[in-house]
Amino acid sequence: MGYRFSDLTAACQDDWRAYIEHDFVRGLAEGALEEGAFRHYLQQDYLFLIHFARAYALAAYKSRTLDDLRQAHEGLKAIVDVELGLHVGYCREWGIAEEELAAQPEARATMAYTRYVLDTGNRGDLLDLHVALAPCLVGYGEIADWINARPFTVRGDANPYDAWIAMYESDEFQTARRAEEAWLDARLADVTPARFAELCTVFRDATRLEIDFWQMGLDRSL
Repeated sequence: MGYRFSDLTAACQDDWRAYIEHDFVRGLAEGALEEGAFRHYLQQDYLFLIHFARAYALAAYKSRTLDDLRQAHEGLKAIVDVELGLHVGYCREWGIAEEELAAQPEARATMAYTRYVLDTGNRGDLLDLHVALAPCLVGYGEIADWINARPFTVRGDANPYDAWIAMYESDEFQTARRAEEAWLDARLADVTPARFAELCTVFRDATRLEIDFWQMGLDRSL
C-alpha cells in the first residue's frame, strides 16, 4: 500500500497542529488579532508570494511531463496575474500602498521559508518542491476549514478579517488545494519508505518555517 498526503501530516502531527492552530490563526478566527500584526503579515506575504512565483517557475524547469509543465505554468500565472493583484488591492484596503509593499525589507522568517522552498527544489526533484510548498497551498485550505469549525469563530462584519477567511474557503482556492493533494497522493503512492522519510523531513521543516511566519506576524519582527 502506498503513501498519501495524509501520511505526511500524520507523521508531523504535532508541528502540523501547531501551524494550523497557531495563535495568529485563532486571532483571525476571533477577529481579535491586533491590526498592526495583521498589516505586518500582509506586507511580508506580498514578498512571500513573489518568491512562491519563482518556485512555480522552478517547478516548470523541473517538470518532466507536459501535464506537470502545464500545472507549473498555471500556478505561476495564478500568482503573477491574479493573486498578487488581489493581494495588492486587499493591502490597499488596509492602508498599505503598493509602493510601500515593494520597498519594505524582508523579515528573516520570510527569507527562511521562501529560500528553503527554493533550495529544496534546486537540490531535489519536483516532488521535493511540491512537498515543501504544501504547507502553504494545502495548509491555508485546512486552516480555513479549521476556522469555520471552531465555536469561537466570528464571521461577517463583526470580524475585520472575514474577507481573509473568505479567500481561503472559496471554491477556487479549495479546488486548487484538492488538486494539489491529488497530485501529491499520486506521486507518494510510489515512493519507498526511505524516500517517504526524506519527504517527511522536508514537510516538517517547511511546516516549522510556516509556524515561524505566523509568529513573525504576531511579533512584527524583521
